[in-house]
Amino acid sequence: MMNSTKTETLYRGYPKNFWIANGVELLERAAYYGVFIVITLYLSRILGFSDVEAAWISGSFSAGLYFLPTFSGAIADRIGFRNSLMLAFGLLTIGYASLAFLPAALEAQGLVEYGRQVVYHGLREADVRWAIVPVMVVIMIGGSFIKAVITATVAKSTTTETRAKGFSIFYMMVNIGAFSGKTVVKPLRESMGDLGLVNLNYFAAAMTAIAFVSIFLFFKTTESADEKRSMADTWAALIKVVSNGRLITLTLIITGFWMVQHQLYATMPKYVLRMAGEGASPSWYANVNPFVVVMTVGIVTSMMRGRTALQSMTVGMFIMPLSALAMASGNLLDGNVDLGFMEMHPVAFMMIMGIVLQGLAESFISPRFLEYFSLQAPKGEEGLYLGFSHLHSFISSLLGFGLSGYLLEAYCPDPRLFASQAEWAAAAVNAHYIWYFFAGIAAVSAVSLIIYGKAIAAMDRNKAQTEPATAEA
Repeated sequence: MMNSTKTETLYRGYPKNFWIANGVELLERAAYYGVFIVITLYLSRILGFSDVEAAWISGSFSAGLYFLPTFSGAIADRIGFRNSLMLAFGLLTIGYASLAFLPAALEAQGLVEYGRQVVYHGLREADVRWAIVPVMVVIMIGGSFIKAVITATVAKSTTTETRAKGFSIFYMMVNIGAFSGKTVVKPLRESMGDLGLVNLNYFAAAMTAIAFVSIFLFFKTTESADEKRSMADTWAALIKVVSNGRLITLTLIITGFWMVQHQLYATMPKYVLRMAGEGASPSWYANVNPFVVVMTVGIVTSMMRGRTALQSMTVGMFIMPLSALAMASGNLLDGNVDLGFMEMHPVAFMMIMGIVLQGLAESFISPRFLEYFSLQAPKGEEGLYLGFSHLHSFISSLLGFGLSGYLLEAYCPDPRLFASQAEWAAAAVNAHYIWYFFAGIAAVSAVSLIIYGKAIAAMDRNKAQTEPATAEA
């Protein structure tokens, strides 16, 4: 008869909660990415916001989603991971359902007309459209608990020997979920037009509702009583995290990578539909990213096993400028690209090539970045530290989305704002300049990471030389 430890442990040395956490993470990511890949389109085409307004709203939403785990991770340590996950998935289900209900409620008041090619009627000047903000805040709060608790569960469920592989599995599940969520977008848009951007939220709400039930039935709390900290302990830990100069500096450097990565959602959907036509499939192009990550993250992790986390991240950082340059080159090619079995618009084809490079870079960077952060966390403070690890996405969301709105307005404006196709074509002739900005940002970040690595190595050598001398004295 197996003892309780063997019963609790599944295969490959990972406990039951590890696999449950990864399963609900897949569902949550399917919901989130299905909605987020078209969030700027939803804001502009359904609610009538301008490119700049939509960029700042979606960027603030994304930034808050990544900033709040710093606090929700600490709260999760107090109320327990199971309660935190149930709260999170409850809020997410309410929030996504509200995204679907809101346009219908506005339409009933004669304020919006959606599901057609032209969707700005009436709402562009209506302040009531800002009702979207509290809805997105609800989703933001729910999502922040997910980021803190799931990654902390992975950290608690692994050992030093299994941690790198554990986070590799976690990252594969994230990307399988992302792939699934984005896949449903194109069929909805093709069958329902812009109305599909609204009904997509019902799918998201269903995914998070299933995750809620799964946590309620199967997830068991494993935190011991001594891990429940007072608020004084929580604030002391927060100060400790913020005071870690190495992590703060690395966070700022990695922000450059994520500014470019966020363009899959900030710039790419609008850019592709405007440059390659309404028949383009930005949600499917974005799916190339999780597909590449799932196919390569295990190989990359194994290949870089003998290298430090910083060395692996440096390789990925130097791939990112090439990604942005590939995306820019589509606007410079003449004629469709003949793939033998089909022809593709050059903007769409080179966008896919750039996304392939992004996915490869992500396989080098993201799992090792989480590993690096988790190893810095004192026992019992994994939720707080790993929640803070997403601060780079808080900064990059604000800067990346905000910059995207202004660049789209300047170089690739909405065609529906022009009297003729010729006028729009003249205004968008240099649309590819958008990607040059992001190539420059990625290049600066890559060089900065090399300098950071050399500085850290020098500091460690000086510390090693100083400590023996101090001990002898």
